[in-house]
Amino acid sequence: MRKENRNDCDMNRRGFLKTAAVTGAALCVPTVLSKTMATEKAANSSSGTSVTVGSGMAAIRNHRTLGSGRASMEVSAMGFGCMGLNYHRSQHPDKKQAIALVHEAVERGVTLFDTAESYGPYKNELLMGEALKGYGDRVFVTSKFGHKFVNGVQVKSEEDSSPANIRKVCEESLRRLGVETLGMFYQHRADPDMPVEVVAETVRELIREGKVLHFGLCEVNADTIRRAHAIQPVTAVQSEYHLMHRTPEESVLPLCAELGIGFVPYSPINRGFLGGAITEYTQFDATNDNRQTLPRFTPEAIRANLRIVEVLHAFGRTRGYTAAQVALAWLMNKHPWIVPIPGTTKLSHLEENLRAADIHFTAEEMRNLEEAVAAIPVTGSRYNAEQEAKVQK
Repeated sequence: MRKENRNDCDMNRRGFLKTAAVTGAALCVPTVLSKTMATEKAANSSSGTSVTVGSGMAAIRNHRTLGSGRASMEVSAMGFGCMGLNYHRSQHPDKKQAIALVHEAVERGVTLFDTAESYGPYKNELLMGEALKGYGDRVFVTSKFGHKFVNGVQVKSEEDSSPANIRKVCEESLRRLGVETLGMFYQHRADPDMPVEVVAETVRELIREGKVLHFGLCEVNADTIRRAHAIQPVTAVQSEYHLMHRTPEESVLPLCAELGIGFVPYSPINRGFLGGAITEYTQFDATNDNRQTLPRFTPEAIRANLRIVEVLHAFGRTRGYTAAQVALAWLMNKHPWIVPIPGTTKLSHLEENLRAADIHFTAEEMRNLEEAVAAIPVTGSRYNAEQEAKVQK
């Protein structure tokens, strides 16, 4: 997974799996947990029931609240980003394996699952509809609208958040997901031709009709958030946020704190990079991986940015954490209303990610980690020019 000449004592993902196996964590279970195993209870307040997990296994035991007042939404402290299960992440498991992994996440206490019509398009929603069938009383599934499609093909130069399209996407997402109500409906990217007030009013109507529970926004600036929130309270803002991309701290996170809005970081491990498994020799599937189009994932950029991963390794090694766990725990220690949504296609990585929810850093540890990472310049932009143009500044 990583360079073979790395010191044997490095706490990398492979080392983590060996350690977990010794301590009794069953990381190779292919399906939901065996009823014969010793169990412990993890509260799942979204349904008023409890989740049963095997002894020694990672699970989400704490919940967080996105939004405030009538817009509040109580979810597991960590969610699950579903896109990579069958889209944009090179090789992926077959449908049966993907569904088993989703079931495992539910059994371990995850209640927030994030998808979108554009993931595929459509095929990720269809997968999640099948995977979450029968779990509607235990989880929230969120989806997104706003991209423009013509005959099933995305028009990348345009967005469409017209009321008619929002309603169309809502109905189609409900059908594909097999649910009566979307837990949250995000505007995927801002539409320069449609005032956000109109967008917020349309979602407000869908909420009144019982088709949507909560309203969210993705990759927007503070002004847009404030204007939308005045029409329909925003429950969460979803944007890229991790130790290599801290732009939301400039104005978006302070506004979320002011208005009582939650924050959902996507790509919280920087599309897998901060986990340490990606090197300059990694080959991305040209037909199913957007990382090969991103400046930050060229061999040269990867080689330069591995210095940041080494900081996370060094920080975690003395504390018994992997680099991925350090990255996730850093986010969760920033604010109690931040709920990251890491994605994975492997049970071992799900186990690793969930354990990060139990990690607590002191203020000094947070400061030392941030200073060490900030001392290393990040090489390469996170998006290409076309994609970056769709992100509000």
